[in-house]
Amino acid sequence: MGKQGTIMAECTDTHPSAGVEDMPDLSDADDSGDDEEQWQWMEEDSQHITCLFCDKLLNSVTETLQHCTVEHHVNLVDVINKHNVDDYSYIKLINFIRSTKCEPSHLMGLPDGPLPWESEDFLRPVIQDDPLLQTDPEELCGQQGAGLSTFEPSGAQSHHAILQRATAAEERARISEEALARAMEDMHKLKLLAQGLVLNAETRRTANMGSIAELQDDEDEAYFSSYGHYGIHEEMLKDKVRTETYRDFMYSNPDVFRDKVVLDVGCGTGILSMFAAKAGAKKVIAVDQSEIIYQAMDIVRSNQLEDKITFLKGRIEDICLPVEKVDIIISEWMGYFLLFESMLDSVLVARDLYLADGGSVFPDLCNISMAAIGDKQKHQERIAFWDDVYGFNMACMKKAVVPEAVVEVVNADTLISEPTVIQTIDCNRVSLSELEFVSDFCLKITNTTDCTAIVGYFDIFFDKGCCNKVMFSTGPQVTKTHWKQTVFLLERPIPVQAGEELQGKITVRKNKKDPRSLLVTFDLRDRKLTYNLQ
Repeated sequence: MGKQGTIMAECTDTHPSAGVEDMPDLSDADDSGDDEEQWQWMEEDSQHITCLFCDKLLNSVTETLQHCTVEHHVNLVDVINKHNVDDYSYIKLINFIRSTKCEPSHLMGLPDGPLPWESEDFLRPVIQDDPLLQTDPEELCGQQGAGLSTFEPSGAQSHHAILQRATAAEERARISEEALARAMEDMHKLKLLAQGLVLNAETRRTANMGSIAELQDDEDEAYFSSYGHYGIHEEMLKDKVRTETYRDFMYSNPDVFRDKVVLDVGCGTGILSMFAAKAGAKKVIAVDQSEIIYQAMDIVRSNQLEDKITFLKGRIEDICLPVEKVDIIISEWMGYFLLFESMLDSVLVARDLYLADGGSVFPDLCNISMAAIGDKQKHQERIAFWDDVYGFNMACMKKAVVPEAVVEVVNADTLISEPTVIQTIDCNRVSLSELEFVSDFCLKITNTTDCTAIVGYFDIFFDKGCCNKVMFSTGPQVTKTHWKQTVFLLERPIPVQAGEELQGKITVRKNKKDPRSLLVTFDLRDRKLTYNLQ
C-alpha cells in the first residue's frame, strides 16, 4: 500500500490543481503566444493513449472512447451510468479493464449487483500517468450529448473552464487520497488482527475492528497468515503435553494406522503427518492454507518421508483431495476454551466430505469444564484497581475490562469448587450447529469465601478403537499447556459457603461479526454476564 500511495501522490503533484495561482493569465493578450505553446505541449503530452481493449494507440481521450464505441462496441458512458460509477469506482474500473483484459462483451453484459472491480487492488494504476484516469466520469456523462471533443484542451477554452477542470481534478485527487487512507487503515487493522493471533498475550485484546469485521474473507486471510509465522509453531511444538500426547497415541496404536490413508487438517510443520507415517500409514495427505506448508515440505524431504506424505495448500473447504475417501482424520484444531478460532468447523467439513464409513476423527472426544475461583488479590489488581487510579475514579472502565475474557495460567490453590463438565463433543458425530450451545451447570463450593471468577478449560481424549487410550488436560491442576486457561472475571464477587451449590447457565455462541471469536454468556444468580473471547 505504501507503493500505491507514492503513485497516487505523484499523479496529484503533476496535476494542474497543484497550484492554480501559478497558472498563466489567459486574459492577457501579450501572453497569447506562450499560452499557445503551453496548450501545444499539453496536447502532445496527452497523446498516445492505449485502447482499453486492444493495443492500438490513440491521440486523445475523445478518440480513445470513440474507438472503443465503434470498434469494440463498448460505450464507457453507458457503463458508468448503468452501474452508478463514482470518481473512486471509475479509477478502479479503468484499471480493472486494463489489468484483467476483460472482453468488451463481458463488460457490457454485467448484471446489477456486486461489481468485479470493487477490490481495492484496482486502485493501482496499470499504466503510469494514464490520461483516462485523469478524466472526470461526471464530465463524461454530462457531455455525452454535446460530443466528447470538449474534453481535450484547446486555445478557445475560457479561463473559467480551465479553473473548473483544475477544481474537478483536485476533487478527484482528494477522493482518491481519502480512499487510499481508508484502505491503509483497513490493512493496519488486519495487521493488528494477525498480531493478536500470533502473540500469546497475557490478556486478549478487545478492539473495534470496524469495517474489517464485515470482511470475512480478509479475516480468514489474516488468520491463516498468522500461522505462517514460525513463532507460533515453535510454541506449539515445545508444548510437550500437546505434542507428546499425539505422538504417544499414534506410536502406541500402530494397528489403528497400519496401511491407512490419513488426512491431516491444518498440518502446520507436518509433525502429526510424520507421526502418522512412522506409525504405519500407507498415505498421508497434509493440508494447510498458511505459508508454513512450504517449510513443512522441506522438513518432510529432510526426513525422507516424501513418498508417504503429500501436501496440498489451501482451505479444506476449497480444495479437492487426490483420493475419494480417507480412513483417519487427525488435526490439532483446539483453541482457547476449546472452540476459539472455529477450526473444528473445518475438521467437520473434511469429515463429512471425505471420511470413509467406519473411519475415525482423532482426537475423538473433548470435554469443556469449569470451576469457581476465589482470588481476591487478582480481582483487586484487575477490577477493583479502577475504583482509585492515582486518586481518580475510573470505575467506568470496568464496563470495558470485565467483558474481556482473560487467557492465563490459574493457580490451582485459588480454585474454590469442584470442576464440572458443561459440554462433551464427539468429533465423529457432532454437527456444526451443536458447536453453539446452552448448558446448565452446578459448581459444588469447597471453600467459604468470595467467588471472584469462573475458569474454563478442556480435556482431550484419543479413545475410539484404541488399545492404548491416551488423553491430556488443559486444567489448572496439571502441567500447563500453551492453551493455559480461560478466566471470566466477575465485576462483583459472589459470597459462597463451603458445601453449597452455585448454579447457573452458560451460553456459548459465535460472534456474528467475527465468527472465529466467541461470545460466552453466564446467567449466574441474578446476573447476566457476557464475555468476548477474541
